[in-house]
Amino acid sequence: MSQKVLITSALPYVNGVPHLGHLVGCLLPSDVFARFNRLLGNEVLYIGGTDEYGTPTEVGALKEGIPVREYVDKYFNVHKETYDKFNLSFNKLGRTSTDTHTKLVQSVFLELKENGYIENKEIEQVYSIKDDMFLADRYIEGTCPKCGYEKARGDQCDKCGSLLDPVDLINPYSVISGSHDLEVRKTEHAFLKLKSMQGLVEDWIKTRVGWSKVALSIANKWLKEGLKDRCITRDIKWGIPVPDMPGKVFYVWFDAPWGYVSISQKWAEETGGDWKRFWFENDTRYYQFMGKDNVPFHSVMFPAEELATTTKWKTVDVLKGLNFLNFGDGKFSKSLGNGFSGLDAVELFDVDYWRYWLMANSPESDDAEFTFNIFADQINKDLNDILGNFVLRVLKFCRSKFGTNVPENFGNTDVENKLFSQLDEKVEEYNFALSNLEFRKATKALREIWVLGNEYIANSEPWSVIKTDEKRAMTIIHNSIKLIALFGVLSQPIMPGVAKKLLAFVGVEKENLWVNDNVEDFVNSLIVSGNEIFVPDTLFEKIDDVKVAELKEKYKG
Repeated sequence: MSQKVLITSALPYVNGVPHLGHLVGCLLPSDVFARFNRLLGNEVLYIGGTDEYGTPTEVGALKEGIPVREYVDKYFNVHKETYDKFNLSFNKLGRTSTDTHTKLVQSVFLELKENGYIENKEIEQVYSIKDDMFLADRYIEGTCPKCGYEKARGDQCDKCGSLLDPVDLINPYSVISGSHDLEVRKTEHAFLKLKSMQGLVEDWIKTRVGWSKVALSIANKWLKEGLKDRCITRDIKWGIPVPDMPGKVFYVWFDAPWGYVSISQKWAEETGGDWKRFWFENDTRYYQFMGKDNVPFHSVMFPAEELATTTKWKTVDVLKGLNFLNFGDGKFSKSLGNGFSGLDAVELFDVDYWRYWLMANSPESDDAEFTFNIFADQINKDLNDILGNFVLRVLKFCRSKFGTNVPENFGNTDVENKLFSQLDEKVEEYNFALSNLEFRKATKALREIWVLGNEYIANSEPWSVIKTDEKRAMTIIHNSIKLIALFGVLSQPIMPGVAKKLLAFVGVEKENLWVNDNVEDFVNSLIVSGNEIFVPDTLFEKIDDVKVAELKEKYKG
């Protein structure tokens, strides 16, 4: 039975170029899951985009010496190019700097205020004498009071992940001018009364099932420490104006998660789709994907806002928080200049190399490590030696001995019966892992399915059998071609480009194919004797030691 599935991928800040950390942390897992659900026949709304308001954007534009609107337009296009090259299949890739988003966020704020969850307070805030302005959290850097990291931001430490207040920083300075001539002055801001929402959020989280371990632990840590009222306005120019506070704009973490809704609204405007069916109806299943640094805002702050409005918003059912991908001495980081961009990656190697490796090494339980040695070793072994070797071996042998048409099957034996039984188990394991957002396990199961194909042809030895029993050799190759079709179908969520090639090699033109139950019946429906095959010269290219050495030198951690 078809199900409505809402999938949102965290909205990266628009400043700069997306890197592999963004891709493995939220973008690729959400895409694999969206593709999988479409293949199951579910009705999917898959939303992504860029987070364009707030201090990071102002700082970025200031550094480049261009207007903020020009800056966000420039980098939105960079994000879009990256996502297109990684074959991300968003129903809508949107932006938060739209009129639709502004109207939504302002209406949510007014509703929260009407319901008693907003309070104005006079607070002390850092003021830069040299810049003649209050400094929002990301306009201030200094030493983290918890871990000693010397480039902590005013709202969060990138090294230890602690949420901070600018006045907590040791030896703070202005990001704008570098000046340490700062003082604390009083100013009025709006606060979200999270403290009064503690019970509301606790009761809600108790009903959540299937969250990743890291997501649940971060949410419970916040709740155990006790929620605190949070300032949701800032003294900067680039942002959504606060309706009743002239000169103030909303804090980016107040407005950004509502981008999932506003981008859904833009999707509806452009396609005629009904966004409300996904955001207001209980039969929707809602999945969120993000890196662990975004979890606090999605597991506590955003759902608290949803629950505190009169509007009955759809809250997340499953939150998939992922750990970091490390490169050299630290995580892939745009702000720290560590690693390389997604656009660099696809210039180096085929995009499906990256999609496969990142999902095979998805940082689900712990941080993962990227090195060019690890990457090359796995690509060479898994894609070249296992999958590529099987496909080329089968197709070239078929052309050499039987021509470019699928040979006849003269009857399966116990060998094939055992093979298809094993495949049934592995396909079930693969489906289960994908359904439960366990991407490492899913990729491992896919690899083991390829291994079964290699073991089948290695043990059956059609090159020897053909000398005495041509019909048996034809049967082995017939079944091996069916395995190529199976490999193509199963590779669709993770490696859509490779999947398309494999299916084309064996003449399968049908789309939206998926296997759930009996593998033998499924492949019998795809491949029949006489179908024409295409024999490629190569499928993958090995990454040699010279190339690895060059890349290690070029991208030193």
